[in-house]
Amino acid sequence: MKPIVLILDDEPAIGSSLRFALENEYEVTAVTQVGEAMDILNHGRVRVMLLDWRLGEADGLEVLKNVKSTYPETSVIMMTAYGTIESSVEAIKRGAYHYITKPLDIDELHLLIEKALEHQNLYSKIRELNETIEKIKGYDQMIGESPAMRKVFSVIERVKDIDSSVLVFGESGTGKELVARALHRQGKRKKGPFISVNCAAIPEALLESELFGYAKGAFTGALSSREGKVAAADGGTLFLDEIGDMPASLQAKMLRVLQEKEFTPLGSTEVTKVNVRIISATNKNLLQMVEEGTFREDLFFRLNVIPIELPLVSERKEDLPALIPYFLQKYAEEMQRPLPVLSQEAFDRLLAYDYPGNIRQLSNILEYTVAMAKGGTIAEEDLPMIIRSENGRQTQASDFSPNVIHVPIGATMKEAEKIIIEAVLKDCEGSRRETARLLGISERSLRNKLQLYREGNL
Repeated sequence: MKPIVLILDDEPAIGSSLRFALENEYEVTAVTQVGEAMDILNHGRVRVMLLDWRLGEADGLEVLKNVKSTYPETSVIMMTAYGTIESSVEAIKRGAYHYITKPLDIDELHLLIEKALEHQNLYSKIRELNETIEKIKGYDQMIGESPAMRKVFSVIERVKDIDSSVLVFGESGTGKELVARALHRQGKRKKGPFISVNCAAIPEALLESELFGYAKGAFTGALSSREGKVAAADGGTLFLDEIGDMPASLQAKMLRVLQEKEFTPLGSTEVTKVNVRIISATNKNLLQMVEEGTFREDLFFRLNVIPIELPLVSERKEDLPALIPYFLQKYAEEMQRPLPVLSQEAFDRLLAYDYPGNIRQLSNILEYTVAMAKGGTIAEEDLPMIIRSENGRQTQASDFSPNVIHVPIGATMKEAEKIIIEAVLKDCEGSRRETARLLGISERSLRNKLQLYREGNL
């Protein structure tokens, strides 16, 4: 179906000549009266309107104003024999798509109409994308409708108003801090502070003073007392990220905070009382660390009153159609750029990728894509190389070690599975991510199987 073009010019000869020049590409109607033009706009979806500046007693700018207020999606190109910079600026201010002077250059007019139609298509896609974003379901700042995420949201909703400790499990980049912030913002402590500490990012020698503060003279350079993060979180929430990296020397002190709601600053003899909820997060196997003696068992059980386990992106891929437009809009707004539209090929590529770096990697990829986008549409070639080169890649036999894996005759399927997993893990020098990739299973499944092997349960 041809796009509809409406011409409003009080000179019939101009309308007729333009209709003749354009009718091969468009469905063209030419009229000389404003009323006729408005009737056509009322009864049909006019894509482009060619509007004369002077229409006898009527003012073309007033007509433009009325058209754009009633039919904002119709692109209006103003025509005049009296073109000036001032009049051009005024037309654009009133909502005209463009401005062209008489006598008209038909080739230029064709180009303007095509660009107006492209602009409309882009606007339509952006509107659809915004409607999709408005329908996105999630919890707080988290997005997802997959069963795995609905389970997470349900747990958060049930425990947000209590003070029990929460331990968030999940691989790197799955959004553990988002869970902690949602528990805080949606719960009864939302008016209190939210203090976040990354236990892996602070050197062991500084972590104690960072957490618990210190008294004046506690060490060289301590010229005055300083409040720690635990005290700063009083009345609110303390989020301990990467809790598995907390040194053994501080674990007993943190246990006291959990049990007694008190601590002693470094170099002080005075006990400080606090009212704080502890939320922790880790991507490590704390049970294994307890068995190895590197993490206190009593602290683990105090932290793990309410466990929340976050899924990998590869385990919630049905959420990608909502996550992708969310991040596109987020970074377009941050960079103050027009919202780009993904081509179908680029969208399919993004849906197919497994994102071993999880939500953080997805976010980074879409930030890059928005930053590097050349125009209004993101083509497949605009995506990062990792998406274009690895998508759809299937594990080949050549990916495996040439070493032969011997499975004894008579072994059960579970015993054979254990032998294969342990052999591949050894060949991958202990890399669980690479082992899971080669075996075609998730890292979580691999972790669970290894835990069963350690416990002696095949």
